[in-house]
Amino acid sequence: MTRRTRSTAPAATTAASAPDTAPVLGLVRALRAAGLRADTTRALAFTDALAAVDAPARADRVYWAGRLTLCSTRAELDVYDACFAAYFGASPPAPRPALPVPARRRLTALLGPGGGEQGGDDGPEAHRPAAASGTEVLRTADLGLLGEEERAEAARLVSLIAADPPRRPARRTAPARRGRLDPRRTLAAAARTDGEPVRLSYRGRTDRPRKVVVLVDVSGSMAPYAEPLLRLAHVLVRGHPGATEVFSVGTRLTRLTRELSAADPARALRAAGAAVPDWRGGTRLGEELKEFLDLYGSRGAARGAVVLIASDGWERGDASLLGGQMARLSRLAHRIVWANPHKGQAGYRPRAAGMAAALPHIDDFVPGHSLEALQRLARAVARGRAEGGGARA
Repeated sequence: MTRRTRSTAPAATTAASAPDTAPVLGLVRALRAAGLRADTTRALAFTDALAAVDAPARADRVYWAGRLTLCSTRAELDVYDACFAAYFGASPPAPRPALPVPARRRLTALLGPGGGEQGGDDGPEAHRPAAASGTEVLRTADLGLLGEEERAEAARLVSLIAADPPRRPARRTAPARRGRLDPRRTLAAAARTDGEPVRLSYRGRTDRPRKVVVLVDVSGSMAPYAEPLLRLAHVLVRGHPGATEVFSVGTRLTRLTRELSAADPARALRAAGAAVPDWRGGTRLGEELKEFLDLYGSRGAARGAVVLIASDGWERGDASLLGGQMARLSRLAHRIVWANPHKGQAGYRPRAAGMAAALPHIDDFVPGHSLEALQRLARAVARGRAEGGGARA
């Protein structure tokens, strides 16, 4: 897309030159086509910013609202300016003076990673509050906004997450310090003391691993988070072999348990990537969940299991179908944990039709956008419920 020469005069400020809702969404689609990561979160922030400005009918206000919410790096600004000029037929407003470095750092600390444009300071340090260490910032940073080096380090840290398997009571008993009296062991011990039962023996209930099922959304809207979530699934498979099943969902259901059973995380992720045919495709969660239940769930894979679904809930198909299949899954599973990367953002509301349809059948609705969130998610799976307890915690 050819970039137009930036004019020093302000853009037209009449209502005729300002976009309404449809053109604004069209601008977002144009930015996506040009290669910007103008995802749903940024689009919602854009619309909220337009609602907050004093004069949303002014094209210059639209320009600055979009620039602050839809761009996060200096390289994206040129693409944004070109798309804005081509879409609205007006040159972008004159550039404003850059903020001093201390003020820019304070603004970045308030907005958080990716919360505003990052022009001025290149590199990962531009996203970090000065008082926080790199490790702490990486632990809480949004995985979808990391650079290449940070993503590599985050991938290594995800592979180090401890994932204890959830347990369930078993019918078998074993010797224990308390519980039900064990007559056989008590009498055997009494025979060694001339028939005097000096010490009583007991047996207690044992437990066994509970099944875990992981469904990871690999559609386009989940692209920045699919790989970290699959790495977490690899951790669960390695820590809970034989009782963990992993599937990718999007436009097709793909079983990834065998690929993720490799000991080396990089090898496992490469095998999973080669096996998934619908990376960055659409989302048909209802149809894929129905296929899973028909082929695997009803035959025992989901019965009594902790089911982890990692998705943003953007359903292109029939949302009522997803709601019906979630109700069906809830009757089979021990507990359903849904991890949504957008749940960790302030002010998030489940506006997507698919997410709203699934929510009544979810036991624990948790974020999945950062290393810290993934660590808590692993603990939620191990305990069978999220930290803090309660439905949709």
